[in-house]
Amino acid sequence: MTQATETVVIIGGAIIGSFAAYFLRKEGFQGAIKVIEKDSTYQFSSTALSAASVRTQFGCDFNIGMSLFGVEVFKNVKRYFGDDADIGFDERGYLMLGSAQSIEGQRNNALMQREQGASIDILTPEQAAARYSWLNVDDIGIATYGSANEGWFDAWALLQLVRKQARKLGAEYVDGEVVAIEASADSVVGVRLADGTCVPCDWCVNAAGPAGGKIAELLGIHIPVEPRKRTVFHFTAPVPGEGFPMLFDNSGLWIRPEGDGFIAGIAPDEVDDLHPADDFEPAHDLLEGKLWELLAHRIPAMEQIRLRRAWAGHYEMNLLDHNGIVGPHDRLKNFLFATGFSGHGVMHSPAVGRAIAELVTHRRYTTLDLTPLGFERIRDSKPIVESVVY
Repeated sequence: MTQATETVVIIGGAIIGSFAAYFLRKEGFQGAIKVIEKDSTYQFSSTALSAASVRTQFGCDFNIGMSLFGVEVFKNVKRYFGDDADIGFDERGYLMLGSAQSIEGQRNNALMQREQGASIDILTPEQAAARYSWLNVDDIGIATYGSANEGWFDAWALLQLVRKQARKLGAEYVDGEVVAIEASADSVVGVRLADGTCVPCDWCVNAAGPAGGKIAELLGIHIPVEPRKRTVFHFTAPVPGEGFPMLFDNSGLWIRPEGDGFIAGIAPDEVDDLHPADDFEPAHDLLEGKLWELLAHRIPAMEQIRLRRAWAGHYEMNLLDHNGIVGPHDRLKNFLFATGFSGHGVMHSPAVGRAIAELVTHRRYTTLDLTPLGFERIRDSKPIVESVVY
């Protein structure tokens, strides 16, 4: 067990770092918790710019388990954060459309997801069309829908709740940028900030989001985590939002209701999906060059849309396998990874924060076993294949 004199330094104070700080106290950690955040306004935070949704339709059992715990927190925020807590959780499922070639694989995935505790409807194209009259199903072979424990919420409100509660429990948030990490042969001993401040630590958590790879490089550790820009378009369309799901099309587009309109997005072509550096300018060309045509094909009424605004954020993309990296480094045992979630960070933040807290406090996972997400697969270049990636 940890000692009351120990200090945990968490690099990154957005949703994963804040949940780690929160759950450290909930798991009984009594030492100091210092959360280092370079963007204290969270203006460019992946959390704040996220589309903020949660799904249980994954191909890996640990991802399903993390989602189920996450949605339990999201649906019961008052129990976790007080009677005034509200993140506007809208429990509406993901409608995932597959081609004729993917029928068997998607059906088998859905059956596995059910075995793991998810509630998934398996629909024929005809059943999907009957349920959603606006949907063109001419070129799909199967649809699956999360009838419970999927939906979306206000990620900014969630971050404020978790951060406030972590501070109330004694976590200290420090404005600063980590520019160096000091280590001995087998452990991290402290971090140095841009202003010259040195912060000693007994544990160091890399929850730096899109900067997770850059932070690891301070120790000479290479992890394939880099930022990738994603643009979200907000528009109105002559389609009813009531009962409209989070739709994931087999073309790669996604769309869901937002207020009295919709938000949607799609990844750029791989050749254009480069490290964005400090670029947060929305990729407006994606709408007319790619997204709009696909939207109008899948939902014909969306040939008529009226754009309201667009914004861009950065994903922390794990280029090896699009799964998070969680747990200790193989040599520096007190350097813990909590990064690389490739668009799943907000939905999995409660589970990851709890997992980090368990490792620090109990030296092992006591609830979900996230060992498969460990650093060893990165070191050995052995990707975990997640079959449901967007």
